Parts: sequence; C-alpha cells; structure tokens
Amino acid sequence: MFTGIVESIGSVKKITRHGDDAVLEIDTSMNLDEVNIGDSIAVSGACLTVTRKAAGTFAADVSAETLTRTNLKILKTGDPVNLEKAMRLNSFLGGHLVLGHVDGLGKIVEKTTRSSSINVGVETETDICRLIVEKGSVAVDGVSLTVNRCEKNRFYVNMIPQTAAMTTLGVRKVGDRVNIETDIIGKYVEKLLNPGKGIDMKFLAEHGFLK
Repeated sequence: MFTGIVESIGSVKKITRHGDDAVLEIDTSMNLDEVNIGDSIAVSGACLTVTRKAAGTFAADVSAETLTRTNLKILKTGDPVNLEKAMRLNSFLGGHLVLGHVDGLGKIVEKTTRSSSINVGVETETDICRLIVEKGSVAVDGVSLTVNRCEKNRFYVNMIPQTAAMTTLGVRKVGDRVNIETDIIGKYVEKLLNPGKGIDMKFLAEHGFLK
C-alpha cells in the first residue's frame, strides 16, 4: 500500500519482453538500503515486486495484466517514472490510501497554468470516471491529487509547483497517457450499493435499519 506521495523520479534502464510479460529495470537515486527482494515499489502508480536490486537500480517483473491496464507497456529506455516505496504503518499518511492497482488509462486533454499552479484535465472511461468525485482523491501516475471538477468522462486536478517539479506530471503533455487509480473507498461503496447484490432499501428494512 502507498500514499501517492512520490519519493523520486527514476528512469527506465531496460525493458525486456518475455511473451506477454516483461521485466522492467529502473535506475534511481532513491535509497534502496531498506528495500528487500520481494518488497513493493510503485512505478508510476503500478505496484511492482522487486526481484533484483543493485546500487542505484532495481528490477521487477511486469505481468500481462499490468501491461494491459497501464502505460508501462509503452515505456522506452530513458523514460522517467514516478517511484514510491511501500508505506510504513507508523509513517505520516500525506496523500491518500493508494493500492497500486491501476484501474486503467487516462489521457491528458488540457494543461493550463494559472498563477503558479497547473490545472490538468484528464479524459478516461466513463466506468472509471463515475468513481471519481469532486474534492475526492485520485492517483494519476501514482501521484495523489485532489479532484477539482468532474464531468461524464473527464476530471480536473490542480498541481502546485512542488508536485510538478517532483513528479513526471510536470513534463507530461497533452495527449500523454497516464495511469488512473480511483479511491478504494468508492469501489467498495459502489459494490455494497449495487441493487440486488448489496445494501439497498430492502436490505436495510429486512435488517431493522428502517421502520
């Protein structure tokens, strides 16, 4: 589990295809001393397991499922990626609870500067967008952001200069594909409220919550 507060920007050293899967090697200045083989690192929002590490670099296997759902499939040597080590239970939760389980891709359709902040519009599938709410949280390429506004298949977020400087979102352009993970709380609420399959008015009445 992660917080969406990016620790470092790494770069793709190598990506090797193995059938439908791949092995991703990342160069990083992030401290890896406490990272062990089998630990998790979020790479642009996708939770990957460290399979090998050396000074300033680590490798991770990427499954076909992850490649299908994320922009990792279009990475090239030298491309920048956001990196975050798994959170500690005794650490500050600076962003929001991010699982590293990407829901799908979005496309940057607007990017405008207002004063020193950057407003970004992201277009994604309606099924994903319905789980994104105004003033809620969303992870974009692993970065925890607050949603300013929602439309049918588009949402808008604001980046302060610190976020733009410390993550890849600062150099993302209109047309770029980004990884989207919605808030896990919204997914559970939707499932529970799914008519006939979760909590509805009939369920509440049958269990004494309604009179």
